Amino acid sequence: MAFGFACGGEGGSTAAPGSSGDSPTEAYKRLYAAVKKKDTEAIKAQMTAKSQDFAKMASEKNNKPIEEVFANGFTATTFAEKLPEIRDQRLSENMGSVEVYNSKDSRWEDLPFINENGGWKLAVGELFAGSFKSPGKGRDALEKEAANAISGGPVAGIPTGPNTTVTNVPMNANVIIPKAATNASNAAADAKKK
Repeated sequence: MAFGFACGGEGGSTAAPGSSGDSPTEAYKRLYAAVKKKDTEAIKAQMTAKSQDFAKMASEKNNKPIEEVFANGFTATTFAEKLPEIRDQRLSENMGSVEVYNSKDSRWEDLPFINENGGWKLAVGELFAGSFKSPGKGRDALEKEAANAISGGPVAGIPTGPNTTVTNVPMNANVIIPKAATNASNAAADAKKK
């Protein structure tokens, strides 16, 4: 499974609340190392509880071993042979994001993290549950908006049309999950609307 997206909002502080030296950047480095070692337990340790639940659901729905679901840590950036470039860490309270370069697709992924139980962890489950609140737009999204504004093109994140409401929704979402899990996510989203 590969996972990549960019989040919306304004940038926040870069100091990790309530942790001694830990940060989303350090959490990503631990995740990358665990993926390279193919250590499923170490990968799980870098995920929030909701992300682990999401992986379990995907495993059951697709009848795949949990090790296969966790294999790349939910991000295509871990396919890189060497630790990829990491930039633009943003924090707001217990939520954070960091951009990691995806060399496979030649683009930046804006990865979500939550400070859970005193440490930063990848928050894929919260993203899918709609409980992740972005700490601000990433550098990649801001650069694309600026380029569009200069060229006279559309500016991402600016609502258009009557009665348009923009909420804290990931921008430039590129999520690859098993088909059954996609259907389950759509069903859950439809149920929430009712």
